[in-house]
Amino acid sequence: MQHRLTMLHPIDPRGSKVGGIETHVRLMFERHPPDFAVLLVGVDERGDLELGKVVKLPVGDHTIDFLPVVHIPDKEIHGAAKKLWQSVTLRFALGALRYLPTIRRAGAGPRATTELQRFEFAPIGRMLGRPVVQLVHGEGSRKDQMDSLIKRFWYINAVNERIALRLASRIVCVNQNIIERFKKVMPQFVAKSELLTVSVDMDRFALAPFPEGDVFRIVFAGRLDAFKDPPLMFETMRRLHDARDGRFEFHYIGTSDPHRFAEFAAIEPFTIRHGFQNSEGVAAIMRQCHAGVLTSFFEGMPCYLLESLSTGRPVGAIRLPQFDPLLVDGESGFLVERPADPVASAEAMTAGFLKLWDEIQSGQLDPAAIRARAVPYSTEVQMPKLFERHRQLAAARS
Repeated sequence: MQHRLTMLHPIDPRGSKVGGIETHVRLMFERHPPDFAVLLVGVDERGDLELGKVVKLPVGDHTIDFLPVVHIPDKEIHGAAKKLWQSVTLRFALGALRYLPTIRRAGAGPRATTELQRFEFAPIGRMLGRPVVQLVHGEGSRKDQMDSLIKRFWYINAVNERIALRLASRIVCVNQNIIERFKKVMPQFVAKSELLTVSVDMDRFALAPFPEGDVFRIVFAGRLDAFKDPPLMFETMRRLHDARDGRFEFHYIGTSDPHRFAEFAAIEPFTIRHGFQNSEGVAAIMRQCHAGVLTSFFEGMPCYLLESLSTGRPVGAIRLPQFDPLLVDGESGFLVERPADPVASAEAMTAGFLKLWDEIQSGQLDPAAIRARAVPYSTEVQMPKLFERHRQLAAARS
């Protein structure tokens, strides 16, 4: 008896939207076990599909059912909306409501569950009439820097979160900090919560030796949202270029425009912008670089971090508690506490990367030992647990 899994997320499986959540969604429909049949309710970026009509799409070694509910062009899907009516989330939710009866029929089955990544879709998920697994990726707090409309409409996000957690059959949190927050402010949801981070495909992000040569290459993949602190990242790259007398490159993988940050002008001459890359392209670029960088004010569990480690690349980061077991000084990277002064932050990060370069050149860092840090987060270890959770919820209901 096949398990029918319905996933609601504003993504086109044929498209180029990237991010940690999108990586998780793609892994779910690319790596689902044989007893699962996946229905992805999503977005048509190309405008060539009939809305509300299920089409079969090949993804990797599998085929999924894809049900687009709204047309949103590729150029509109990558940036953070500035006005409510531009919100991809809102437009997708309205489309899903429009085709709710179709979604209910397409996702029906004797064993069926729904998985959601965003709080805003919780009422829709519950209206499908099946157990709901709600993933909580973390969105920071009201005081944090961010580009999305969540910053302006924080009270709506807070209400949506409580509604989503109440409606969920099971809550899956990508780091322990989220569960600790529940214990303090929403203890009624702790009993149905569990920890399971995003996963990394260690076959795709294969181990590779460090590249040869005297040019230090650092790579970052993802959106350049405000909460990622691009000014600190770029200033650190500038200082490294100066400290190494020009023997330095910064590689950016992603579709964001870095020019909106004034600090980018100083590093543009030695920045290689790779634009959108699929996972194979990201892995290939990582293999040609020496290290990764993270300067975020907050995160869930970045796929980019796990992918870097899986490739055998250390990462230098501003410390967040969930990074502690992954980034160990002298083995897999370094962590810096964020000073109050941005200049001090850049100085500390620069010093950390210069030390990291010396460790790489001296052979102190072993790519295989770095990769070992990612093993507990691999798709082989983690994803069976999530699929089993769906099976258990469906079995308990039948």
